[in-house]
Amino acid sequence: MRETLARIFAIILMLGGSVSIGLSWWLGKVDTITLHARMPEAGGWTPADLTVAVGQHLRLRLTSDDVMHGFAIGQSDQPAVDVKPGVMTDLTLSFDQPGTYTFYCTRWCGVNHWRMRGTITVTGETTEQQVIPPLYAQLGLDIDAPREAQAIPVEKPSAQRGADLALILSAYQSESYYRSNSPEQVWQKMRNDPDLESYSDQQLWDAVAFIWQSNTTPETLSGARKLYAQNCAACHGESGDGDGVFAKELESLPMAGGHEQPFGKETVSPVDFTDPLLLLSASPALLQGKILRGGMGTGMPMWGVILTEGQTWAMVSYLYTFQFEEVR
Repeated sequence: MRETLARIFAIILMLGGSVSIGLSWWLGKVDTITLHARMPEAGGWTPADLTVAVGQHLRLRLTSDDVMHGFAIGQSDQPAVDVKPGVMTDLTLSFDQPGTYTFYCTRWCGVNHWRMRGTITVTGETTEQQVIPPLYAQLGLDIDAPREAQAIPVEKPSAQRGADLALILSAYQSESYYRSNSPEQVWQKMRNDPDLESYSDQQLWDAVAFIWQSNTTPETLSGARKLYAQNCAACHGESGDGDGVFAKELESLPMAGGHEQPFGKETVSPVDFTDPLLLLSASPALLQGKILRGGMGTGMPMWGVILTEGQTWAMVSYLYTFQFEEVR
């Protein structure tokens, strides 16, 4: 009798475990969403707005209806996934923090490539966090105001030559000073410094180049170079002179969907980073602001939702390499 009861009890435990496992699977089950990628002129991502709860799995099946695309999530370590025409690629995502995340295309699929973005809204309890405005806002900079350097070097400044003045440049080398001033502003302040009056204009420009390079590292520049090639070169060109493969098309580009952009919102030719009149008049804070916010209709994407803060500062330091010769 005892043996029979023991067997019955064991069977009940086994059945109970199976029911528990099945119930857990059913409760955690989430429908798979098929996410179609198309060139922006044909609609971009469909659906473009997704919602999931914190900790819940978001299961996607990615496919392209035209050309090769790529899928990635901004400010995330999640590796990019190729989205191939006619092929279904499964991807499961999970988020541990509520908020709005931007997903985007990583493959240059056309001149409107940068418009291929969507959002994932992650719901859940949020805690109040102090929002620190970007530096350009703290400094009160109007990042849309036209600027042009009033003084430029006669030859490309060399950080190598500027290193000879390193011992007398300590007052100009802090990170906060570097980020808040343009190269021209720093040069003007050094030009008016009585301790530096014996140095030529070109020597002081070389010193500026050294200051700019001392606020970055070779590793940072290497990573930024890759980011630039992936995200910027198609418009601004590999050498930074604004002659990327899509540059000509941006001169008179209609909005996605075939509608002309309203006056004042037309796309424009990409900026030439090799122009000293432009870049030497721009502080790192101003350039970061342009990267974060984008060009407000000029065709320059808003990268603040894609790149991390560290990546934006790295990109800024890389842009100045089009003006300054680095220490080798």
